[in-house]
Amino acid sequence: MEGQLWQPQEDGVREICQLLQESSVPSLDHTRVWQQLQRCTQSPDFNNYLTFVLCRAEGQSVEVRQAAGLLLKNNLKSSYQSTSSATQQYIKKELLTCLGNSDRHLRATVGTAISVVAQQGHTQVWPELFQVILHCLESNDYNHMEGALDTLYKICEDIPQELDVDVPGLSERPINVFLPRLLEFFSSTHAVLRKLALGSINQFIPVMPTALYINMDKFLQGLFLLANDSVADVRKLVCAALVQLIEVQPGYLQPLMKNVIEYMLQASRDTDEEVALEACEFWSAFCDAQLPPEILKEFLPRLIPVLLSNMTYADDDEALFDADDDDDAPDRDEDLKPRFHQSRLHGAVDGGEEDEDGDEIVNSWNLRKCSAAGLDNLSIFYGDEILPFLMPLVQAKLSSSSEETWKEREAAVLALGAIAEGCIQGLLPHMSQIIAFLVPMLEEKRSLVRSITCWTLSRYSKWIVQTAGHPDSQSQFDTVLTGLLARILDSNKRVQEAACSAFATLEEEAAEELAPRLEPILRHLMFAFGKYQRRNLRILYDAIGTLADAVGGQLNEAKYLEILMPPLINKWQHLPDSDKDLFPLLECLTSIAQALGSGFLQYAEPVYIRCINLIRTQEVAKADPGIAGVAYDKDFIVCSLDLLSGLAEGLGSSIENLVIRSDLRDLLLQCCGNEAPDVRQSALALLGDLAKACVFHLQPRLVDFLNIAAKQLGSEVKDNVSVANNACWAIGEIAVKVGQEISPIVMNVVSCLVPILSNAEGLNKSLLENSAITLGRLGWVCPDIVAPHMDHFMKPWCAALRTIRDDVEKEDAFRGLCAMVRVNPGGAVSSFIQMCEAIGSWHEIRSSELRVEIGQVLHGYKQMLSGYLWDQYIGALDPSLREKLVKKYSL
Repeated sequence: MEGQLWQPQEDGVREICQLLQESSVPSLDHTRVWQQLQRCTQSPDFNNYLTFVLCRAEGQSVEVRQAAGLLLKNNLKSSYQSTSSATQQYIKKELLTCLGNSDRHLRATVGTAISVVAQQGHTQVWPELFQVILHCLESNDYNHMEGALDTLYKICEDIPQELDVDVPGLSERPINVFLPRLLEFFSSTHAVLRKLALGSINQFIPVMPTALYINMDKFLQGLFLLANDSVADVRKLVCAALVQLIEVQPGYLQPLMKNVIEYMLQASRDTDEEVALEACEFWSAFCDAQLPPEILKEFLPRLIPVLLSNMTYADDDEALFDADDDDDAPDRDEDLKPRFHQSRLHGAVDGGEEDEDGDEIVNSWNLRKCSAAGLDNLSIFYGDEILPFLMPLVQAKLSSSSEETWKEREAAVLALGAIAEGCIQGLLPHMSQIIAFLVPMLEEKRSLVRSITCWTLSRYSKWIVQTAGHPDSQSQFDTVLTGLLARILDSNKRVQEAACSAFATLEEEAAEELAPRLEPILRHLMFAFGKYQRRNLRILYDAIGTLADAVGGQLNEAKYLEILMPPLINKWQHLPDSDKDLFPLLECLTSIAQALGSGFLQYAEPVYIRCINLIRTQEVAKADPGIAGVAYDKDFIVCSLDLLSGLAEGLGSSIENLVIRSDLRDLLLQCCGNEAPDVRQSALALLGDLAKACVFHLQPRLVDFLNIAAKQLGSEVKDNVSVANNACWAIGEIAVKVGQEISPIVMNVVSCLVPILSNAEGLNKSLLENSAITLGRLGWVCPDIVAPHMDHFMKPWCAALRTIRDDVEKEDAFRGLCAMVRVNPGGAVSSFIQMCEAIGSWHEIRSSELRVEIGQVLHGYKQMLSGYLWDQYIGALDPSLREKLVKKYSL
């Protein structure tokens, strides 16, 4: 009964303790033990027994009681809400009585369980929790104080907001009660208590509750009190607090900033690497906080050497142990990092670029990488001002050629790479000397020096390429290119990876500069293809694909295809349909198909058929993996759809013979309605590409395709922007091809596009551009339907048209503008200025027909408004725009 205190049966306690004991014995059958424990979970009292063992089984070992507590924690996470109120009350009562247990391991386990209960059941209905914690904190008994602080820390870490709400039964919010007491523990003689108190308060800095704001002066005084604590964990938390403060509320630190900087300089050299790492985070955070540069400027002569010193490999850095990983050593499973395919997107893409640093970022974050990131940020923030403090040190390190100083040289090369973006103006006059320094280091004995040199050269790719057009610098470009190609064939796997990544970056910048050098490039890449293992082969695929993107149709020569294609097709034929190594190969072939255009036709049929089969197999696997013989993995569909898009784009109408002999249309319709956004995104991209290449084969299901595409532009567009982007683009491409046939869905689409254009904030540039183009295309093919509604969308539409680069798609949009104005000239009068700004955004209209049409529109308004009104409208334009239009269109 609920009113009675629950009591365990001795046999039950004995059985559970026996199972928990056996679960820790390595030689026993853990499967049997686990099955028996699972059977125990069927008992409604199982969690009561676990609580009893944790809190009261004095005769049992600490290990058994801890195991009971951890199992209880996991159970509470998954089933606390469905537990009876009597069981909940028993668990909460028992856990609180054990908060000050004499064994620290049990106290920690109890604290973890209490934190889970607090998360699941909410602290507002457990006022006793805070009352007991407060009583323990004020007890002066170490075990009770440590247990209470450890529990409070875990609650602050998991649910800090729960301490800043009213709790029935308490006169004040918990944070108002605990914060002053936590500050008092800063002066405790026990390091663990100091650490837990500071760690607890640090959890509140990101949310900055009123209580912390009120106590900020005391908190800052406490931080300086602990700044030179004898315990490294406490110093680390001081640094973490200061970093968080400058990120969240830099104004609090600004009056004390010189003292803070002095301390952080000292802490950045701390003998404990974790303290130094936490302190070094401060320098990037300072740059991001956009504080006055003068504050830190006077410290740069002292700060730069500290960062450079920290960038030297530590003796225990994990990279040192893998440094001699040669290409004969098999890849380990942990080396094969998960890869993520980027679905095909039509149009300009906003957003961050991929990390250029490759393994420098992927591996664990450490003092070396943090210091390099700090130097990078300082170079962007201060520009060339840091060079006088940095370059003499770099030159000194590079000038030493002894084997003992290789780490110093490596750090100097890393520093040159870190400042490549921020200090480029000051470095440009010395670029030839820098490259002359770096290229020989590609031949260094130490693989870590060779790999970092590849990365640093890649950071200067843009400027190496920019100077390649000058006869004097042509040899420099060739020297770098030759050096990277040689390192692609390095015997060390880390160097191979760095060289491949660096070469891909150089390719993106060099583009047509690579065309005269294609044969040696291809020979090196395909030789590497024969020797690389799986991990680096993925990076090599990217380098080959990037090369195809860079040189385009210039790759379409028999002598190049004889080198490039046989190894790729051989790999394509031998990889089974279930092998995920197909993904990067599919991506690589997509780039090649687009680059070669009709030149890919000789390889197209088997590639096309394999893609269709992959999609079909995965659709079956989605419904029944047993019948398909493979597990469902949507990435096979996404990559296959993207390669088919590449084929459609490259082959154009030549793909028709392949499409007509397959069930692609029906498979594509399924994919367009797939619940996974990335599948829909790639399917809609293919829909648009097929509309351009062979729309006739879509027409039997055209209404279905258009309805699905229009649905992607609804109210949830912000949740799947890339899907909406491709849907919008595909509708526009179909409209251009089928004309009036699209009329049944035109107003449905227009009603979706207008809110997108009218609420542009937070949406990416590509979606806005495609929305403007598609709206124009719909107005072009169905002006009688769209034009009557012009006054609802002209202003935001014209604003979006202004940002689009000059191309064929922009021409289509302006044909729509002209067509709609002819039908409804009055609809654009109130947006005349915005329309003129959109017209003025053209640099050059290649279509003479469109130029005439736009001129007719402007002259039409001049005639319609006439005299004073025309002068008023044209006079409201920006003078330079007015002059441009008057001159260009003879107004």
